[in-house]
Amino acid sequence: MLGDLRSRSALQARRRAIVKTLCYRLIMVLITVTVAWAVVGDIGDAVNIGLVANVVKTGTYYFYERTWDRISWGVPASTSE
Repeated sequence: MLGDLRSRSALQARRRAIVKTLCYRLIMVLITVTVAWAVVGDIGDAVNIGLVANVVKTGTYYFYERTWDRISWGVPASTSE
């Protein structure tokens, strides 16, 4: 498996960024709903809080990732063979 890994450019494929974003946000929805439920004591309100907060955060995270993909600072230059 490690032999299949190739060095890739700093720019991630758009699909990869979307999948990473959605997986991360799913985990964050579960955490937010759990914390909100503990605070407000109502599962319906907790789900609403979790969904609204995380829809906003999902978009924010996606654009944050895409912005950093365009910044070359700290990324070693690729060497041609």
